[in-house]
Amino acid sequence: MNNDEKWMREAIKEAVKAQNHGEVPVGAVVIKDEVMIGKGHNQSISLNDATAHAEIQAIRSAGIMLKNYRLKGASIYITLEPCSMCMGAISHARIERVIFGANDSKNTDELRGKKVMSNNPSFNRFELLGGVLDRECSKLLKTFFKKRR
Repeated sequence: MNNDEKWMREAIKEAVKAQNHGEVPVGAVVIKDEVMIGKGHNQSISLNDATAHAEIQAIRSAGIMLKNYRLKGASIYITLEPCSMCMGAISHARIERVIFGANDSKNTDELRGKKVMSNNPSFNRFELLGGVLDRECSKLLKTFFKKRR
């Protein structure tokens, strides 16, 4: 197992926590120097906070751990392709690498990460890699939404 899969499995554990609390099962972890410095899962419903996405929670957690909002040299692993709000937070946090599992079918081509970055010159640039353990990540989401219907 490569490191991307190893850390995505940790993000999946966070997604399961969200699911267990009735939240959309999305999880994220922030890694720096092969150490997990932040983690989070969706909590928008339980916190009554539209911004409490897994990525935001993980970035907040990492910032507290480092006592710095700039997470230079860090990577974030997310079970679902980040939305534009989270892409902005990732950029502002100076995260250098974004790895996600499942594609977000709601994202149009205009919202996808590379286009968001290329259309906004103020964004800090980061590497973007999708599809890591995508089957496992997609299965969590599909199962969750199937039960809700």
